[in-house]
Parts: sequence; C-alpha cells; structure tokens
Amino acid sequence: MENTSEFLTRLGVEVSQTGHRRWPDRVKAQIVAETLAPGATVNDVARKYDLRPNHLSAWRRMAKDGDLVLSAPDAEAEFAPLVVFDVETPPTAEDAVPVTFTVEIMAGSVSVRLDGATPAGRIAEIVRAVGGGA
Repeated sequence: MENTSEFLTRLGVEVSQTGHRRWPDRVKAQIVAETLAPGATVNDVARKYDLRPNHLSAWRRMAKDGDLVLSAPDAEAEFAPLVVFDVETPPTAEDAVPVTFTVEIMAGSVSVRLDGATPAGRIAEIVRAVGGGA
C-alpha cells in the first residue's frame, strides 16, 4: 500500500525531504472541488489528503475570492430552450410571488447571471451581444 507521500507525489504535489509540500493550483482546485460535492465535508476531504482543515478552508476562501480557479464540474450541463416574455399586466400585491430564480447565459468564457425579474428584451439583447443567439 502506498504511503501519503507517494499518493501526493502521484497527484503532482512536490514533497521535500523535510516533508514540506508544494501544492500546484490545479491540485488545490481539485481538492476544493471535492469539498463542494453533496455530502462532502471539509474535515473528510482534508483527512483524505492529509491536510489540516483550516488549510483547506483557506483554499476555499481563495476560490471564493477568485484567487483559485476551479475547473468545471465533471457532470455535463443540461440545456433546454428558454422562452422569455414580459408580463403585460403586473400582478397585484396579493398575487405577487417573489422572484427566486436566476437566468445564466454562457457563451465561451463569458458567463452572465441575471435576476429572474430582468425584462425579456434585456435578456435577448445580452444573448445577442455575447453571441449566443442568431
């Protein structure tokens, strides 16, 4: 059975004679992504990689702040046609339902998230601007 040092070296982590480790960003991102899986905990993932949980939490903060880029999840995204339209008559206060969804437009490396209350015309303009529509 391989030891922790061999396991980490196989992942691309540089382990010095003194035990100091240099973690490549892609490995950090992979480990952080594991913590985002349903049911995963920072403690469990940290234990798997022989890390201190606070060290892994620091990497999660880096990802949240945009200092560590995570790759796209392995699961394929599902797409469906989207039809947007504006409601001509606004609902009355008693009929009003709070908007709790978002619209995400992705084209190449561009990703735009919009509140569900964004007017249909504006959504269409943005889709055309990023090259996602004919």
